[in-house]
Amino acid sequence: MKRHTLTMRYLAVAFIAALLTWCWSASPAHAQQRIQQIKVEGTQRIEPATVMSYVDLQVGDDFNPDRLDNALKSLFSTGLFADVTFYQEGQALVIAVVENPIINQIAFEGNKKIKDADLLNETQLRPRNVLTRTKVQADVERLQEIFRIAGHFSADIQPKIIKRDQNRVDLVFEISEGPQTLISRVSFIGNKHFNDSKLQKVIRSKEERWWRFWSGDDKYDPDRLAYDRELLRKFYLNHGYADFRVDSAVGELSPDRKNFYVTFTMDEGIRYKVGKILIRSEVPGLNADAYREHLSFEAGEWYKASAVEKSIADITDAVESHQYSFVDVRPSVERRRDKGLIDVTFSLVEGQQVFVENINIQGNVRTLDEVIRRQMKLAEGDPFNISKLKKSEENLQNLAYFETATAKTVPGSAPDKTNIDVTVAEKSTGELSVAGGFSTQDGPLGNFSIKERNFLGKGQIVSLSTTLASRRTEFDFSFTEPYFRNRDLAAGFDLFHITQDFQNQSSFDTKRTGGSLRIGYPLGDNWRQTLGYYFARNEINHVPATASVYVQRQVGTRTISSLTQRITYDSTDSPLEPTEGLIARFDGETAGLGGNARYVKVKLGGTYYYPILDNWIFSVLGEAGKIAMWGGDRARINERFNLGGPSLRGFSISGIGPRDIATNDSLGGKHFYRGSAEIDFPSGLPEDLGIRFHTFVDAGSVGNPGFEAPTVVDKGSLRLSSGVGLSWKSPMGPVRVDLGQAIIKENYDETEMFQVNFGTRF
Repeated sequence: MKRHTLTMRYLAVAFIAALLTWCWSASPAHAQQRIQQIKVEGTQRIEPATVMSYVDLQVGDDFNPDRLDNALKSLFSTGLFADVTFYQEGQALVIAVVENPIINQIAFEGNKKIKDADLLNETQLRPRNVLTRTKVQADVERLQEIFRIAGHFSADIQPKIIKRDQNRVDLVFEISEGPQTLISRVSFIGNKHFNDSKLQKVIRSKEERWWRFWSGDDKYDPDRLAYDRELLRKFYLNHGYADFRVDSAVGELSPDRKNFYVTFTMDEGIRYKVGKILIRSEVPGLNADAYREHLSFEAGEWYKASAVEKSIADITDAVESHQYSFVDVRPSVERRRDKGLIDVTFSLVEGQQVFVENINIQGNVRTLDEVIRRQMKLAEGDPFNISKLKKSEENLQNLAYFETATAKTVPGSAPDKTNIDVTVAEKSTGELSVAGGFSTQDGPLGNFSIKERNFLGKGQIVSLSTTLASRRTEFDFSFTEPYFRNRDLAAGFDLFHITQDFQNQSSFDTKRTGGSLRIGYPLGDNWRQTLGYYFARNEINHVPATASVYVQRQVGTRTISSLTQRITYDSTDSPLEPTEGLIARFDGETAGLGGNARYVKVKLGGTYYYPILDNWIFSVLGEAGKIAMWGGDRARINERFNLGGPSLRGFSISGIGPRDIATNDSLGGKHFYRGSAEIDFPSGLPEDLGIRFHTFVDAGSVGNPGFEAPTVVDKGSLRLSSGVGLSWKSPMGPVRVDLGQAIIKENYDETEMFQVNFGTRF
């Protein structure tokens, strides 16, 4: 009974409280709690009207806690204010703000390895920007990342703020770089078929060595480890290990925090050869057998993932050429582990009809969008093709304008549409070099050159170079537009002025001034043609009285106006350091379009590269040329062919061919041929040193100076030489030394056993 009474009392109290609350809220006094005035206090640079523009409040609104909270958040989100306070003053709302300061200047202290300008380029904040704590912290993290990439993992960065008048501040980043953290050991666990030394050549991360001061590959970078994993995967997949995987790639800091130990744990699996190769078509009217010729590998070869990918691309292109736009080439592999075979099946299936809606490009600050878009094999509105997307990404990477370049798909506005997001990270494309050195051809030399491969972000190539040598002076300027008129036309021009001393070979000097126009375009896969116009004034001078009479007769100036043509076939695996494939050229020149020279000159040559062993490259070269005069003209000495020096080792420059034995002057010939066989192989030294050995056999001949004379000998016989040498890709420039011995020669030939060519950069 007592408990019941207490409950009734509680209900009565609650009822009365609710009634009083309702009466108060409905009273006239409460109804008047509306904003009658809004005051803004504390502004200095910012106008009160600007503050009001960020809040959704007006005179006459209720003092609603939710709306006041949203207004408070809106002001903080602008990043303009360090503090914001709302309070009620009678029927007025007061907004009190404390403005964030303005940055007067940004300074860096303590940094030695990285310049101030480079660090400033990496920060969000700039002078005259509003200072916020979040942006300062973000910049500190970014700067630490920059030092980490540079190998300074113990770098400490502390931001300091120095107050100035008028609510301005100086932002100073105090930097303690700490020692550079290098890789002292790279280890592999689980590798059975390739030793650690071989795998270390595959990856980018290298162990600390004194000669790596130039490359920086011995600096620890965790991002590089991800790249190394991919390099290992590609390496093993291209050697038949289809089951290969990297279980982990770990970098451990040494106890003294000075070095890193990098360890890759992997599972190689077994090595496979290619078994059956099938092509199946699920598309009506599409004959699968017709595309077998586009396969890049055969049964019985070691399985190679890159060959499968190339076959997919080639088959896809062939299918599209037959007007089948939505056909996917889908590879599948079946492993027969007991026999070590992989059966590969390419299925031609009807893919989903998806079109490219938008191509979005981001990350390019300097490079124009159009430079990137023209490398894309896909355009807005095209049928989407994954093979073309991969090729587009490869094209962007091959430009060498970007540190990274990726192309990925994201959903479009409809199921049958897809967008492509292209993300790039730009890198420096300018080259400045000052070189000095010596060559047996030109003697002591110095060179200055400046080159920009992405001029004004348009992908244009501009270069200027000067060479000063004891026997040669050269000035060159070149400009190339790789996509003239937005087509795959490489148009450009060259200007030059060259003086050269041939006193040792033929008792004369030359001065050549002129220029050329050129335009190049593809003729098909691996084929390219370049057409041009060439104009030059050639002068032969400084001919002594003791020179051959056949040289003295040619003193004077001759104007050449000619049309040129070059057809190139290139199937090599690298344009700079080929190890496999063929590169061949046919050059033609017809002079007589103005000027006073009348001739047709042709030259045909090629070099084939073949890997005979791991890192052993066999190459064979063949070349021949001929000049024919017309209109009663005679070939001048500087228009004829010469062999010797780098073109025929074991013989000196212009060391073979027609010669005036009375004065020992080389006269050159109207035709030549030469051949060379060379084996390039490792030196046994660490590969990072860039030293390789080679052995060679050279052969060739030059004949027919265009006239006969009692003192002129011209047997046109074969010359042969052989020798050894070494090349060094030094940080200061390329070096090549050859020791050649003439085996078959004429008694009037000029031989030279030792030849060296190098240049140093400083």
